[in-house]
Amino acid sequence: MLRRHSVIVAVSYIFSSAACAADTSTTVNNDLISVYQEAVDNNADLAVARADYSARREVVPQARAGLLPNLSAGAEMMNTRTKLDEPSVTSNRSGNAWSATLAQPIFRADRWFQLQAAEAVNEQAALQLSATEQGLIRQTAENYFAVLRAQDNLASTKAEESAFKHQLEQSNERFEVGLSDKTDVLQSQASYDTARANRIVAERQVQDAFEALVTLTNRQYTAIQGVVHTLPVQVPTPNDAKAWVEAAGRQNLNLLASNHAVTAAEETVRQRKAGHAPTLDAVVKYQKGDNDSLGFTNPAQTGARYGGDVEQTSVGLQLNIPIYSGGLTSSQVREAYSRLAQSEQQRESLRRQVVESTRNLHRAVNTDVEQIQARKQSIVSNQSALEATEVGYQVGTRNIVDVLDAQRQLYASVRDYNNSRYDYILDNLRLKQAAGTLSPQDLRDLGRYLKVNYNPDKDFLPPDLAVEAKKNFGSRP
Repeated sequence: MLRRHSVIVAVSYIFSSAACAADTSTTVNNDLISVYQEAVDNNADLAVARADYSARREVVPQARAGLLPNLSAGAEMMNTRTKLDEPSVTSNRSGNAWSATLAQPIFRADRWFQLQAAEAVNEQAALQLSATEQGLIRQTAENYFAVLRAQDNLASTKAEESAFKHQLEQSNERFEVGLSDKTDVLQSQASYDTARANRIVAERQVQDAFEALVTLTNRQYTAIQGVVHTLPVQVPTPNDAKAWVEAAGRQNLNLLASNHAVTAAEETVRQRKAGHAPTLDAVVKYQKGDNDSLGFTNPAQTGARYGGDVEQTSVGLQLNIPIYSGGLTSSQVREAYSRLAQSEQQRESLRRQVVESTRNLHRAVNTDVEQIQARKQSIVSNQSALEATEVGYQVGTRNIVDVLDAQRQLYASVRDYNNSRYDYILDNLRLKQAAGTLSPQDLRDLGRYLKVNYNPDKDFLPPDLAVEAKKNFGSRP
């Protein structure tokens, strides 16, 4: 005898799948801020950025050293053999000498501008490190919510597979009693097979998303906390694109770093031009050693010889006036001007990108706010459409293809709804990053709307729809 089924909203199969997965886990899943802390401690890219900053900041003491006193010491050991033909005399002498030289730059314009450029490079490096740290906040959120997105997609795909399987069973029953032809069975079978293949792909996508978290944090995760559906969905504050663009112009870390890059290039131009300027150093030198070693050689004639040590101290100024170096200095000046033009254009290109990105993200957040409500309503509408289509199929006014298409539309609307939620969260974070205000506090604020022991198989649906699905599932005879 044909087993009769009441018309059930297809979302009930989502609840059916969730009910099959017993929520017996008592382990607290990892939350967003703990994943971020693991990323801060273990992320390789951040460690690279920190090491790069530590290396680049050394340009300042290196440049400053060119303006500070330079003290050097040396020693010399040598053996001198002197031979005279007339009269035939041969003498051998060995001697040692020690020296110390102190040089203090008095006028070194090139080194002064080099120090200014180095300080600008140091500021640029610090801002770039801060931008990398801020980028890690965004990347952590992207990887974290990519896992939730993949889990929600898997949950809806499993529910869709369950619904198509149920439809296949119905088609087989109708075919056995002669209420439908073989085409209905084949159509249902094809839809079920496709849904099963999609579920296999969705399972792999969840594993891939978790693997990305491993790469980010160097730690294995099996479960994370999910976002509740009561997360406030609000337009940006202030809801004015111009205000966000102005904030980005003042605070965007990469843009601020590019300003220092231009400053460094300007100081480098001054440094290269100063290569034409004279230099003046104060030099103090002390020497002590054998008279021969210091140039006080004994006379060639026979007679008394002086064999004691000699001390010599000299104090003076050393002036150097560059006249011609083969065109090297002029070439370096031209190169510096070209580098300055390059850095200015790079800053302008970045500024335009930041303005474009900020405006686009501001529009995206506003669109996401409207889209979330629209997507949620589309689930309700597709539920009703599927119910009406199933009724039409039962009375013969609609065919199996219409039913299968309606089911696909329902589950597509569920996935679109969840995608719009995650898009809203991430677009908000990206907008704050573009404006230079993104901080770990934004992740802590999101943490208030995470659910401990999140179960994707039932929690990905809005609570009101999940209750309705449970009611409909429970009402099936």
